[in-house]
Amino acid sequence: MGSSRLRRGWPAGQQVACRAAAAACACVLLAGCQGRLSTLDPAGPDARAVALVWDIMAWSSLAILAVMVMLATLACLRRPSGGEQPPARLFLIGGGLAFPGVVLAALLAYGLKEGDLRAPLARPGVYRVEVIAHQWWWEVKHLDAPDGARYAVNQIHVPAGAPVHVSVTAVDVIHGFWIPRLGGKIDAIPGRVNTIRIQADRPGVYDGVCAEFCGVQHASMFLQLSAHDEADLPSALQALSTTRVTP
Repeated sequence: MGSSRLRRGWPAGQQVACRAAAAACACVLLAGCQGRLSTLDPAGPDARAVALVWDIMAWSSLAILAVMVMLATLACLRRPSGGEQPPARLFLIGGGLAFPGVVLAALLAYGLKEGDLRAPLARPGVYRVEVIAHQWWWEVKHLDAPDGARYAVNQIHVPAGAPVHVSVTAVDVIHGFWIPRLGGKIDAIPGRVNTIRIQADRPGVYDGVCAEFCGVQHASMFLQLSAHDEADLPSALQALSTTRVTP
């Protein structure tokens, strides 16, 4: 009531500014829910596994928080005039250690299992791409292109509906390879090759970014992955360069 009276007493300019600030905050919060870089809009099995782990962890943490708040509230409100107080060990060991410990152990086991399922496949015939990170661009080598390797800058072409192994390294500093709608992140480290498995369910264009601060132009280090039908992929690869290219 008091806050309502206070708001009614505010100048019109302040009220407009407050409403604008609230709308801007809401837009910022909702901006991460959809879009070309949204982790909450997965377009492949690997990204869906990441999103599912996130959902489970978020709801589990909320459940733990709710139980902890409930126990703390009961401890504050229930003060019997007679009789025995609830044993402190019940709250400390049961609510503070056992319950969150069991939940977190289950989450860890589930996350490790999902991580193993998303590891690169130990079998021949998987489509392969090499990506080398530079300040501030991506050098891409399509190893399985017809008639030999094909090169591109900031562009990856893959078959839709099939697993893809992306081998990532860097030549200068540590970068982070990430196509949010198709999979998790992996570091691009000079002198080391890391491999990540991704897959696009349907043909389309999927945006990626550098997920590790790498210098003054880090924010402009974008890349795009184009997933093609089986019939369209060879022509897209044939249009690429047969020799290494730079921006």
